[in-house]
Amino acid sequence: MQPSTGDTETALDATPNAAHDVAPVAGEHQGIWPSILYFGTPIALVTTLNADGTPNIGPMSSAWALGYVVVMGWESTAHTLANLQRERECTINLPGPDLVEQVEILAPLTGRNPPAAHKADTFRYEPDKFSAAGLTPTISETVKPPRIAQCPLQLEAKVTAIHEPATRPDGEYFRIVETHVQRVHAHPSIVKPETSHIDPQQWSPLLYVFRHYFATGQEIARSFRAED
Repeated sequence: MQPSTGDTETALDATPNAAHDVAPVAGEHQGIWPSILYFGTPIALVTTLNADGTPNIGPMSSAWALGYVVVMGWESTAHTLANLQRERECTINLPGPDLVEQVEILAPLTGRNPPAAHKADTFRYEPDKFSAAGLTPTISETVKPPRIAQCPLQLEAKVTAIHEPATRPDGEYFRIVETHVQRVHAHPSIVKPETSHIDPQQWSPLLYVFRHYFATGQEIARSFRAED
């Protein structure tokens, strides 16, 4: 049974600092079941080494960072996952919006030959993704996979753990990969002079939002923890 307006206000008044002005209105939202929950995260281009020592690039958007740990989610049949399980290292390259065409070129390519059965109709095998997308490999300092020269932010990382999710049935189809960043490379144009801080006024990640690409907009506010 829904509480009356008076009941709702009484409940909020009992909570210190209650935000009365932002309380949702009954019936304002609707229940939905989207096919995916890509609500807006940066694109990453993850390089790994194939079994024959050649590099592979895996585009993805299911990643987050805390400290120097980057956690990624990979489909269990992904070629990049197989490389991560075997080689235990990678580079995580963050493209800007100007690389959206290269990212979309990479999107339907796979380093797996032949492609996984469920991808055979939409993906094709490509052994040289750097050339296919017009990207340039550059030597890493602490890991063997190369970095991508055109990406303003490049992270060298080693795999520390690979987990099978407990959630079913979704967990059967992907793996959670923990990595520890060994080194960070940033283009000088996005670094605040004489610091190790990224300048958010100069850096815009390429965002993946419900299978559409976006850039960031203008700054609307500053966090109390902003570094500058």
